[in-house]
Amino acid sequence: MRPIATDTHDFPSLRRDGCIYVDKTKFIHRLVSTVGSKLYFLSRPRRFGKSLTISAMKALFQGRRELFKGLYIDGTDWKWEKYPIIHFEFNDLTTTSLEEFEKDLADHVENRLRAAGYAYDSTKSAHYNFGMAITELAAKCREDGNEKGGVVILVDEYDAPVGHALGDIDFAEKVRDRLSAVYSQMKNRTGDIKFLFMTGVSKFTRLSVFSALSNIVDVSQKDEFATMFGYTEEELSANFEEHLREHARIMGKSYEEYRAEMKWWYNGFRFAKGDPTTVYNPISVALTLYNKERGGFSATWATTGRPSMLMNYLKREDLLAIDYECMEDVSEAEFDVAELHRLRPTAMLYQSGYLTVKDYDDGLYTLGVPDEEVRRDLATLMAGAAADEDMQWAASLSAKFVGAKWPMFFVGLKSLYAHMPYGALEGTIHEHSYERILCTLLAAQGVRCRAEDVQPSGRADVVAEHKKGIFIFELKVDEPIDKAFAQIRKKGYAEPYLADGRPIWLVGLTFDSSTRRLADCAAVRWNENNF
Repeated sequence: MRPIATDTHDFPSLRRDGCIYVDKTKFIHRLVSTVGSKLYFLSRPRRFGKSLTISAMKALFQGRRELFKGLYIDGTDWKWEKYPIIHFEFNDLTTTSLEEFEKDLADHVENRLRAAGYAYDSTKSAHYNFGMAITELAAKCREDGNEKGGVVILVDEYDAPVGHALGDIDFAEKVRDRLSAVYSQMKNRTGDIKFLFMTGVSKFTRLSVFSALSNIVDVSQKDEFATMFGYTEEELSANFEEHLREHARIMGKSYEEYRAEMKWWYNGFRFAKGDPTTVYNPISVALTLYNKERGGFSATWATTGRPSMLMNYLKREDLLAIDYECMEDVSEAEFDVAELHRLRPTAMLYQSGYLTVKDYDDGLYTLGVPDEEVRRDLATLMAGAAADEDMQWAASLSAKFVGAKWPMFFVGLKSLYAHMPYGALEGTIHEHSYERILCTLLAAQGVRCRAEDVQPSGRADVVAEHKKGIFIFELKVDEPIDKAFAQIRKKGYAEPYLADGRPIWLVGLTFDSSTRRLADCAAVRWNENNF
């Protein structure tokens, strides 16, 4: 089996080592060959192959045809000419203070301009040098005989410093201003730019690159680039078949069962309005098939680090009011991140990869969680944010729940609701306020929850299913716990699940509207005598 790379963003190294590379050069060729367009922006969540694509583009414009042997672009009319390349990678710039960021940014710009062949003037600012580098390197390219030449500019994670700084919006705006000074140097020099490709997680439209370069093309949601990042089902089969079958064998599953389960875990990202194709997260595929754990699938994306942009935002905003499983009638305006002081939860969750397009019709989106891996990580994040506690604490509480360790679970649940900002700030208290956080908490442990479970005799507040049991919750406000169990019995909420074979637990929760706390709770295992 060909090796799988899990720790490289470097295209030349990957190709030299013979690792699996899912051929995306058809999309690259489309970008670099389109007449009339040469300035592009594309956003995707972290760990979706943006850096690898930038590295491949760099090798392409270096004329390194040997690295592309057997790939789509090798069979096209691409000329394989060499161009001066300015390659910025802004993900690792320091944002602990403005002074350190300015120094780190200046050092990075200087190093990358020198690498491109520009004689850096240390008496001038970084942004001045960037502008002069574009002019001088383009002129030299033409002097060397390439009349249609110019500078190739590749910017990886152009927005990362702003995202890192979102814990302090005033500071983030200063970081944005410093970056804008660099990007603005391209405004009057587009004639010297052969090709520009910028990637990031968010489109911060107030960054000068978007106002200065009015003709930059955002292909983030274009149908023709829907599968440029991530793996389709066909690409997964064509490139990883041997690894997939071997992992299925290790797990003791049929190949069909294995593929269905893998799709549930990792395939659900959709990036286009019109193209409904969904893709796998590349890093999840790589780590899963590299490790081939006997125990099966897990939330691998989160283990590579959560996006600092969302983590910093979670410190400031309450996201618990969102029904992230199905958000309907979302307009384009809700994706806007122009005003850092007015960031919308929808935009942050979508651009961080925790929400994806489920449908698009008549100018409105339906968004939802992409897959099981993201669902569990998002649930852990939100439960931890609600409790203002370490996120691992929320996961451990869920573990007590599925193990039916009720005394420990109820102690933790009372603490969770006592810390919870949402609900306690409402004008009136109602069950729905607490259903959301309960479902969020349980989903972190892989429990499938349905709020307002519709049945012939009524709606159960929450039904949670796990391989260890079925749990039916009834929530009450300012009423005794007995009324919760009486309603479960009267409405027959357990009846649809009696033939399932798993243990059925009836759980009552009551809240005190004066303290906004969980006042009483109890759990009873269903049997014929207590039904």
